[in-house]
Amino acid sequence: MNTTLAWQEYCKNLAPALQTACKQATVSSGIGELLTQLANAQPEWPFQHRLSRGGWYRPGGVVDAAGNPIADNLETWAEAALDAHAGDLALLLEDLETTPRYATRFIGSTHYLIAPTGEGAADFLQLEIEQLQEIGSHRLGEGAPNTPGELLDPLEIKTRLQAPLPTTAHYHFRRVIHVGAMLERMCTRSPATPPIQRLLDDWQNSSAGIAAPFHQHWLIAFREYLDRYQQTQYRAQPIAAHTDKPGDKPPAFALAPGANGLKLHAALQAFDRETGYPFAWFFHLLTTKTIPQWVAQTTVEDALNGFAYLPQRDVDIVRNWLHRPYVV
Repeated sequence: MNTTLAWQEYCKNLAPALQTACKQATVSSGIGELLTQLANAQPEWPFQHRLSRGGWYRPGGVVDAAGNPIADNLETWAEAALDAHAGDLALLLEDLETTPRYATRFIGSTHYLIAPTGEGAADFLQLEIEQLQEIGSHRLGEGAPNTPGELLDPLEIKTRLQAPLPTTAHYHFRRVIHVGAMLERMCTRSPATPPIQRLLDDWQNSSAGIAAPFHQHWLIAFREYLDRYQQTQYRAQPIAAHTDKPGDKPPAFALAPGANGLKLHAALQAFDRETGYPFAWFFHLLTTKTIPQWVAQTTVEDALNGFAYLPQRDVDIVRNWLHRPYVV
């Protein structure tokens, strides 16, 4: 199984077992039980939790003032309600005055899990599972909305649903992808090598790649969008995953431009040590921008002046980046 299409089909066939595991795991029991359910559902891949990212929400459904469900999809309900009022928003708002309806929303976090499939930097499955909780949002129609968009997502919320909803937090399977296959798919759609592929190549050939697999310290967030020709394109954004402190920020770097030699060497060593792997500073220069770009030029100048505190493989990578820079 070494082709893009084969991995895509494999992930499609794997999804039902992962969905079952998500339904059987309870949020209150923690990530540990989720991992157990995933292993029971498909023992071939021992998924490991890498990172959780929260703080987001999305529209939910529609309920009455007592919290009883009316519709499970707010946007679908709004379209049907407008159609029932001949597309007249003012008439719909009049009815909502006499028969109050409330929107709900899902607040959530995304858990990222991985399972290695090979030795390459992109050889791993990435599983994304959402943890969702439905809560009351706002009274539909308040604030005299002028458009359907303002009806669904008002700029200001004055009246919130007071009745509790009969729902509990639960896991929801989002997707599973083979990262290498996804990147191959991206490369076939781009005339030039995508920056994310260059980053993975640099990882594979650097001291970082010798010390640890890419998925131990990074994940990749993929986004789909339509270009101006209505063709599906992909964006890929690396996410630093600190396995000991999920979601933690990278260490600070406070040297001013002009620092070099022993002083710069010590600062880079400290950054790498705190991050957990060698040459970490270079990948944070490309991604989180924690490391300023002047550092790359200075490390190469130090190497040319005989102060070789970087392995030659890393010097070559930095020098190549200076000739053909990219950011991710």
